[in-house]
Parts: sequence; structure tokens; C-alpha cells
Amino acid sequence: MRSTLRALLAAACASSALLAAGVAGAADIQTRTIKFPSASNKGHPQVMGVEKFAELVKQKSGGKITVKPFPGGVLGPDLQVVSALQGGTVEMNVMNASLLAGNIKEMTIFDLPFLFASTKEADAVADGPIGRRLLDKLRDRGLVGLAYWDLGFREMHTARKPIAKADDFKGVKMRVIPTPIYVDFVNALGATAVPMPFTETYTALEQGAIDGMTNPLLNILDGKYNEVSKHLTLTNHMYTPQAVIVSKKFWDKLSADEQKILQDAAAETAVYQRKLAREEADKVLAELKKRGMVVHELPPEELARLRERARPVIEKYTKEIGEPLVKEVVAQVEKVRAGGK
Repeated sequence: MRSTLRALLAAACASSALLAAGVAGAADIQTRTIKFPSASNKGHPQVMGVEKFAELVKQKSGGKITVKPFPGGVLGPDLQVVSALQGGTVEMNVMNASLLAGNIKEMTIFDLPFLFASTKEADAVADGPIGRRLLDKLRDRGLVGLAYWDLGFREMHTARKPIAKADDFKGVKMRVIPTPIYVDFVNALGATAVPMPFTETYTALEQGAIDGMTNPLLNILDGKYNEVSKHLTLTNHMYTPQAVIVSKKFWDKLSADEQKILQDAAAETAVYQRKLAREEADKVLAELKKRGMVVHELPPEELARLRERARPVIEKYTKEIGEPLVKEVVAQVEKVRAGGK
């Protein structure tokens, strides 16, 4: 009897050790395939993040879970994919966190104009209790938030008319992310906001349906917008983290071991993907200049005018989001600026 107990104990210890080491054979893992679309094209840091995530999931699951990337918006615009996630026909997606404001109004916080001055400030909010609370709220809307990745600060680019000062926005039709705060912000600058899915924007610029749009540097080169936009204006007016989300219908079918694999892989990928995206963004600006884009850097007084025009928008959405949350975010940002964490 004693020898049998020793054998069982040894087997249990070995199983625990294997599970702790991430060996799939010791865990409750089934053979699964996960569809993971993204709006950007292959080679973009967003897609490279999906590919890294797939690699980590395969490794952690012992090859049982396969993540299949669908880059280039081939499964539809982000908001359409969100509906598919809620319906359980698509398993995962990565997208601007603020696009989820239609499900969780507090996600609008990430589109408050000129809120962040550095990625360090944005990371402190996204990776801290505030960012986690926002992701957790998604569960009531049929989504599970895993992590935040990077796309960079947003800039302005226009087909013909340069934006070299605040008043240059007057009369310019600017495509915006289809969220109310972005519409209000661009209208407040003096332009005419045109909400439009990202996948339709290249053709709209090419055909003159819009005069310009806002984009992170990574997206400008990835989408070849330099071919249909002559001018680039550096405004750094918004930084929106990329939310990695899962269909709750799919999530609830997973074992605890499988959920941990996805959660851990998303968090590990965030470190890799942010570093990659930020390094690439530094290179992209030089490449866009090389390809003929004229880059405009607004003088401090012109940026101050943009900030002033954005003030009523910030005040309006502070009330809608909730003043306590906005104050909490601002306090975190100010703490980082003062040298804290």
C-alpha cells in the first residue's frame, strides 16, 4: 500500500511539474483552431503581433491550439468583426480600444484629444488597474479583453492641401474613426469629419471623396497612403491602445488551462509587439519622407490652438465618460510625468 501511495504521489508531483512548465500533455487542452483577424496588412507590427501570439499559443499548447491570422481586413471592418465575436463565429480580434466605446462607453477615454504625451504615460494607464477594469467590463457585452498592444500616436495626412497651421483645417473633409468623439474633435478643429471604415479609406482618398484622414505612422506606410496623400502633419493628437479581445461564447468553452494559455500569450506578445511597433514607427517617418511626402511640424503656438479648440470636446466627453474616471486617468498621467510609475 505504501509503495502504491508513493507511486501515486510521485505521478501527481510529476504532473504538476509538467503543468507548471506549460507542457500540454499535463493540461486540459483540446485541439482547436482560432480565427484571429486584423485590419492591417501582413508585415505590419499589428499582424506581426498576431503571428507572435500564434507562435506562443502553439508552443504553450503543445501544438494543440492553432491560431490562424486573417490580415488585411479580409473578414470585414473591425465593428463587423466585433459583432461576429459576440455571435461566436469569429474567435479573436485586435483593434483600436476606442472602437469598443459603443459597447463600453468608458473606452472613449482613450480618444480624449491630447491626453497622452508619451507611450510611457499610455502604458501606465493601459497596464494598470484602469486598463484592466475597462477590459473586464467587456464581458457583459459578449467579449473578453486580454491585453493592449500598440499602434502609435495618430497624425494627419492630406491629399493636396497642406495642414501647416490650425486654420488650414477649415473646409477639409477628414476621414475619422467611426466614433462620436472623433467626429466632434475633427469638426471642432474646423474640418468636416467623415466617419468611414478603415478598409474603405484608400479608395476614398484616391477618388477625392475625402481630402485626408488621421493615422498612426505605421498605417500610413502599410496602407500605401503616401501614394494618395502628399502632405503629412505631425500632431500626436491621440494615442489609442489596441485591444486584444476574444469572443466570450468561445472563451466560455475553454478550460481554465486553455484560457491561461491565451491570456499569458497575449501579455507576452504585448511586450514584443510594443517594442517592435515603436521601433518601426521611428523608421517609417524617414521612409515616408524618402517616398515624397512633405512633412509639416506645427509650431507650438499652432498646437496650442488645436488644444484650445479641443477643450469643449474634452469637457463634453468627460461628463459622458464620468468625471471620476477621467480624473483618475489624468492623475496617473501626471504621476508618470512627474517621474513616478
